[in-house]
Order: sequence, then structure tokens, then C-alpha cells
Amino acid sequence: MSATITPVDASAADTAPTPAPRLRRFVRPGAALLSGLLLYLSFPPRPLWWLALPAFALLGWSLRGRRLRAGFGLGYLAGLGFLLPLLIWTGEEVGPGPWLALAAIEALFVALAGLGIAAVSRLPWWPFFAAAVWILAEAARARVPFGGFPWGKIAFGQADGIFLPLAAVGGTPVLGFAVALCGFGLYETYRQIQTRRAAGAATGTVHDEDTDADAFTEDGGAGSDRALATRAGTGLEAAAGGRSRTLPRGPLVAAALAVLVPVTGALAALPLVDDSAEDGTATVAAVQGNVPRLGLDFNSQRRAVLDNHVARTRELAADVKAGRAPQPDFVLWPENSSDIDPYANADAADVIDGAVRAIGVPTVIGAVIAPETGKLRNTLIEWDPDRGPVATYDKRHVQPFGEYIPMRSFVRIFNSNVDRVSRDFGAGTKVGVFDLAGTKVGLATCYEAAFDWAVRDTVTHGAQLISVPSNNATFGRSEMTYQQLAMSRVRAVEHSRSVVVPVTSGVSAVIRPDGEIVAETKMFTPDVLVEKVPLRSSLTPATRMGTLPEALLVALAAAGLGWSAFRSVRARRTAAE
Repeated sequence: MSATITPVDASAADTAPTPAPRLRRFVRPGAALLSGLLLYLSFPPRPLWWLALPAFALLGWSLRGRRLRAGFGLGYLAGLGFLLPLLIWTGEEVGPGPWLALAAIEALFVALAGLGIAAVSRLPWWPFFAAAVWILAEAARARVPFGGFPWGKIAFGQADGIFLPLAAVGGTPVLGFAVALCGFGLYETYRQIQTRRAAGAATGTVHDEDTDADAFTEDGGAGSDRALATRAGTGLEAAAGGRSRTLPRGPLVAAALAVLVPVTGALAALPLVDDSAEDGTATVAAVQGNVPRLGLDFNSQRRAVLDNHVARTRELAADVKAGRAPQPDFVLWPENSSDIDPYANADAADVIDGAVRAIGVPTVIGAVIAPETGKLRNTLIEWDPDRGPVATYDKRHVQPFGEYIPMRSFVRIFNSNVDRVSRDFGAGTKVGVFDLAGTKVGLATCYEAAFDWAVRDTVTHGAQLISVPSNNATFGRSEMTYQQLAMSRVRAVEHSRSVVVPVTSGVSAVIRPDGEIVAETKMFTPDVLVEKVPLRSSLTPATRMGTLPEALLVALAAAGLGWSAFRSVRARRTAAE
């Protein structure tokens, strides 16, 4: 019996239709988009924090070994998949234009992160550099343009996650870095295992050695995929010659460490999460008066908003007198609880003063101050039951396109809603810490909770408790209020302080220093929360170090990008010789 081998016509194979490669070109863009969607799903109100890990693993697979231009495009798709659904509440009352514009602009920072991750993905230990590049992009997004927009920092989706204790170590940058590093590490671990399996199947024997494994692909394109096939092919040739394929151990160790370091670090940081009452306790009341109706026009019934908060405070006073509620040490009203200037309107001052006298303790009032000239002020007023208004705090980071309109004449071309803000708000300059019945309360008004410096400043100025008075009525029943509440939970752990969040329309909450919510309201219902909370004065490493951890991570990202550029230049020179 004989056997014949029919040769394959190479030219026929080359000209045969190949639909599969055409479809494969959409796999990585689809994966990048999906990674962004998974990031969105990891954010509140869903308790799916762990989805951030497969999101970064999938993003790492999409970007590793790509050209820089492809990395930018894939990163932009990931950014859109993440930020379009996350920020949909910004168009709740003004239409889709501002929402789409904001998401499109903010996604550019994710695109730049994608470019950087693609560049450093060709380096040894690339998950560490890639995670640092992500934090570099977040740091930039938190500062520019118009003072930045840090909404959607990865850390803010981790209030229920195992990595949360790291917020006390290095704030939101370290927490976000740990999540990204673990996700990239999971992908790299999988890739290294698959590489060894492929090489083992090709050669029959695989040895490990302690050398650098990640070959630098000079073309910067699909090099990582082709490299796997090349290594397997090399193994076959080696097997034919009686030799075995040798794989270095270093990359597998690096991949494992990328997973283990964040998890181990989070466990080691657990002792920093402490809700003991170092300075005793305080009984605090948070008033949620509610608004007449949802939407931007709630301000047209400003007196109704004020009267709602007055009524809830008087009801609390009656409950205290009847023994149905404990006597609070102080009371916190939300931002904009009095959009009528009590300094200019005696009737507003009278009803506020009457409510404060009824409850008999210092009360913080959120008011809009309208001087005769100049800009408006978003102000918190400490109102004493005997002396009236005794201290003020002006919001330091006012919201662009919400409280003031940059480039008003240009923006008006695209959306006439800018004229709803007929008079811009101005920013304050002083850190807000009120002494309320012997308790030092730090103040970060609404949007300020998203900014690391705005909350940290209050603690370094002596705050034993943090208040985040907010007004979310403009955004209806969207996810916005839950996203913001998660920020306050992260801040509680970051600075080891109780955080009280009074909101005009909800969700108001009382949070302990370990990030646990001990009381919260429903949305668009009048309510009052009265809780005893621990007071603390010690400083966490995150509070002490401030921006240093972020700066170190930015330096790590810069080192990786510089190293990648150096290797690229060197490779081109070598190729030219």
C-alpha cells in the first residue's frame, strides 16, 4: 500500500476568500467598548465593583502590543463605553447635547490612556506601568479643562470592594491604581499561562529560566499575537533538532505579583480602617426638606424649598421635646436649602432663625448669597440659635456650565439653556471648618466631594467630621446621587472620618469612618436623619501624604513612557544600520 501527498497550490491559498480576518478586525474594538461598559456597570447603584477587574483585563487584551494610533482609538471606544452611560444624568433636563459633548471630551483622556498603555505594554512588568498610565490620565482629567472633572475615577466605584482600605493608604490614586493593576495582572497571568501551554504542546518540554521574556515588537502592531505563534514555531524547530523550548520565569512572576500586590496591600491596610470614637461622639441631624418638583425649575419655588426645610426642622424639634427623637448636637441643612439670600431678605432670615431657635442648636444653612454687585456665592452659613449667622463658607470649586458658564457666547450657539444661569457664581478662597457645639465640622459642598484636595483640606485644618451638603434635584431620579454618595463613602475611609450627606431631595446619608452607611433616606421624600457618630482627629497616611502618592504614580507612568520611547528609538536606529 502506498500513500501520496498532494501539494497545496500556494497561489490558490493566497487568493482564497478569507472572511474570518475581516471579522476579526472588529474583535478588539468590540472588546474595548465592552471593557468600558463593564467599568460603568461596576459603579453604583450596582454593587458590582468586581466587574472593574475583568474590564481592565479585557482592556489590557485590547491594547497590548497595538500601535499607538490604534491604542488611542481603542482607548476612545473604551472611554465612550464607560462615560456615555455613566454621565447620562448630565442631560436629564437640558437634552442630550451637553451629555454627549461632555462624554466625548472626557473620553479623550481615556483615549490618551489607551495610547500610553499600548506604548508601555511592550515593556517588561508592563501591568505596573499600564496601571500608572491610567492614573496619569485620571490626574489630568481631574485638573483640566476648567478645573477638571474627576467624576468616574475608578476609586469611586469601589466603595463596596475589597480594595477600599487602600484609600486610607494613598487616597483615590492608590485605590484606582490597585484595581487597574489587578485587572491587567489577571490578563497577563492568563497570557503567560497560555504561552507556556502553547510552547509545551509544540516542544513536549518546557523549562523556566529567570530572564526577561517580553520581546519588544518593533512594528508596534499585532506583534504580541504573532510573537506567540513565532515562539510556538521556534519550539517546533527546536523539537525537530532534539532540543527543548526554554521559557523565562520572570514574566510569569511579574504577572502574579500584579495580582497579588494589590490584594495583599488591601488586606495589610485593613487596620487603617477604624471607626472608633477617638474624640467621643456627636449626635448629628441631617435635614432633607425635599423640593416642590423635579428638574431645573425647582428654583422657581425657592420659598417652598426653604419652607420645607424649616418645617422638617420644627418637626424634629417637636419630636425631641416629646422624647421621640434624641436631641442633636447640631443640625445640617443641604446646599441651596435657602435659595433666598437671608442677608438681603428679612422674611427668609426670620423663618430660618425661628427654626434654629426651635431646635436650639447650631445649624448649617445652605444659601445663595446675592450681593448688589459681583458674582453670586454658594454659601454655607453657621446659624447660632442665640446669635444668628456667625460664620460662612463659600464653595471653592464652582461647577462649570452649572454654576458659571465659560465661553458663554460660544456655548449659547449650541444650547440656549446656558442662559438659565443668568448670573455666574464666584469661587470662595477659605477652607470651610465650622466649630459646631465643640465639634469641628469640615465642609465640602456637593461637587467638591469629587476633588481630593477639597476634602483633604478640611481634615488637615482640624475637621473631626465631614459634611457634604448637596442639591441633586436638577438630576431627577438618575444614578447621579448614588454615584456621589459612593464618593463620600470613599472619602470616609480615605480620611477616617464620619461623613454626613444632607441633600435637598435625597439620597441623604450618615456614613461611619469605615465607609458603612448607617442611615439613609429615599429620593424625593421629606425626612430627617438623627444619628450618633464617632469623632476622630488622627490622620491616615493618605491625609498626611496628600498628592505624593499620585505624584509617584505619575512618575512611574512617565518612566514607562520614557523607557518605551527610548527602546523604540534604539530599535529604529538598529534597523537602519
